[in-house]
Amino acid sequence: MTYELIEVEVEGAVAVVRMNRPEALNAITVDMLTELGAAFGELAGRADVAVVVLTGAGRAFSAGVDLKALGGRPLDGGAVGDFLDLPARALIDTITTMDAVVIAKVNGFCFTGALELALACDLVVTADEAKIGDTHAQWGLRPSWGLSQRLPRAVGPARARLLSYTARQFTGRQAQEWGLAALSCPQTDLDAVVGEIAATISSHSSGARAAYKDLYRASDRLPLPEGLAYEAATSYPIDDTEQRVAKFR
Repeated sequence: MTYELIEVEVEGAVAVVRMNRPEALNAITVDMLTELGAAFGELAGRADVAVVVLTGAGRAFSAGVDLKALGGRPLDGGAVGDFLDLPARALIDTITTMDAVVIAKVNGFCFTGALELALACDLVVTADEAKIGDTHAQWGLRPSWGLSQRLPRAVGPARARLLSYTARQFTGRQAQEWGLAALSCPQTDLDAVVGEIAATISSHSSGARAAYKDLYRASDRLPLPEGLAYEAATSYPIDDTEQRVAKFR
C-alpha cells in the first residue's frame, strides 16, 4: 500500500513502521490510525516477518493525539470519542495478537495516546533522552486505549498513580529503571541497539516466539494458578525443534 502519514520498510524478517508527521511531532490523527491499522494488519499476515519496530520520524515517537484534529467535536466526559477510540483499539488488538514481536522504539517525545500505543507493544526500548508522560489529566481527558490497565502493570500501581495524577514527564532512562522500558540507551545508539534486538529475535524459532506471545497474553489476563494451568495444558505447533537441537543430542 501507499501511505501518506506513515512509512513502512521491510528488510529480511524485520519491519519498521514509522509515524511520519515530524512537523507535528507525529501527533496521532484518525487517518494515521487507519494507516497504522492497515500496515499492522498486512504485516500480521506475513509469516516472513518476525519483528515489527514501531517508531516516529524526527524528534518524537509521537506527541499523542492531535488535539487540532478533534476540531469542534465535543469531548463528553473527557473522551476523545469512538472515531479515534475504535481504530486505536483495533490497532492495539492487532499488535497484541500478531505472532511477530512488536518493539516500540521510543526515540523522543512520547505522550498520552502515544504512551498507550507503546505500552501495548511487546517490548519498549527508549532513548535515555526521550521525554515520556501520561498527560491525560492535564488536558481534562481520560485514558481509553488501555493505559489505566497497562501502566500499573509496567511500573507498579503507586508510581502509575503518581505519574497519571501529576502528569509529570519522565525520561527514557527512568522508564527503564521503573520497568516500563526493557532497555534504554543514548539516542545515538538507539538504532543499533534495537537493530541487534530485532536481529536476535528473528533468528530464533518462529513457533516458540508465537507460543511466548500467547503465554504472555495469558499472564496478563489470568491469576497465577490459572496461568500455570494454561501453560501446562496448551500445546503449540513448533516444527523446528528437532532441527535446532540436533547437534546437541
